[in-house]
Amino acid sequence: MDQPNLADFHFFTPIQIRFSDIDGYMHVNNGVYFNYFEHARADFLYRHCDWNIMETGTVVAKIEINYFRPVHLHDQLKIGVRVARIGNSSFALEQVLFGNDGSGKDQLFASCHCVMVSVNMKNMKPVSIPVAQRAKLEEMPEKTA
Repeated sequence: MDQPNLADFHFFTPIQIRFSDIDGYMHVNNGVYFNYFEHARADFLYRHCDWNIMETGTVVAKIEINYFRPVHLHDQLKIGVRVARIGNSSFALEQVLFGNDGSGKDQLFASCHCVMVSVNMKNMKPVSIPVAQRAKLEEMPEKTA
């Protein structure tokens, strides 16, 4: 993912940094970013797409994170989510972790590209994205070249 334009993101989730997220280097451990991005994706699917994962689930097929700067305990964070691609059973989301650092300066901390697959919850096999959720995904402006 190239350096994102934050104006291209229209869905946001605030992120609470927990003391337990901080590692021995006194910043958020790199593995915790996966949890932050997962939380924002789940929030997006629930709040924006009204996705009932007990009927049709979603699983991660691929995930890539780019780290730009460390996150510290006093940083104020949020994650932006946008649709990058919609297929038959899969869709890709782009996410950015950004906010104010401890001095109040706006920063881009990390970005994420995640491919999700819609699955049948009984057998975990790929299924078409449900019609209502596809419509909600299509409402989000897709990435332009």
